[in-house]
Amino acid sequence: MKAAVITFPGSNCDRDLARGFELAGADVVRVWHKDTDLPAGIDIVGVPGGFSYGDYLRCGAIAAQSPIGRAVRDFAGRGGHVIGICNGFQILTEMGLLPGALMRNASLKYICKPVTLRVATADSIYTSGYAKGDEVVFPIAHHDGNYTIDAEGLARLEGEDRVAFRYADNPNGSMADIAGVLSENRRVLGMMPHPERAVEQAQGGTDGVALFRALAGMMAGA
Repeated sequence: MKAAVITFPGSNCDRDLARGFELAGADVVRVWHKDTDLPAGIDIVGVPGGFSYGDYLRCGAIAAQSPIGRAVRDFAGRGGHVIGICNGFQILTEMGLLPGALMRNASLKYICKPVTLRVATADSIYTSGYAKGDEVVFPIAHHDGNYTIDAEGLARLEGEDRVAFRYADNPNGSMADIAGVLSENRRVLGMMPHPERAVEQAQGGTDGVALFRALAGMMAGA
């Protein structure tokens, strides 16, 4: 598996995401936000967490219009795999690759702590390393993680089994406890919690390993 990890001004999880891919055996290429093309032969693009462009205007809004943004949208449009974590999830919604929006936490406070998630579906390349209903612990670190979508959009997500993860104890007010969602073709995943910060015991847990291993394993067999 060859993964591209994008770095924007204000990214602070790009190295963590690269490390998660590398531990699963991936060849990782780092991509700068001013690049206009993705490297050849990429299997998956990782859009990391942080505070791209200082979260000015709206979280992820400026990054979605960055020079590399068009290449990411085109890659996804061709059926490429894309994972966006935390600020990356915000960016993917701003790009229109995922439905809904990430609003201010219901508490109006920044939250940084490990949280328990339930795997809502195992029917995706990202969640196939778990069983539906499994509980995992990933850290969260966000101020705008309250997933919001209209009633019609929520019904569609639920009906198409596109909720990837749910919070066991909703920390931010997200609708239907949603922590991560999939695109219509199930090749794009956005999630607020950080699996890349749960891949080594030194981080306090390794529940994220299965996500990256599943990605590498399924792409190797593709």
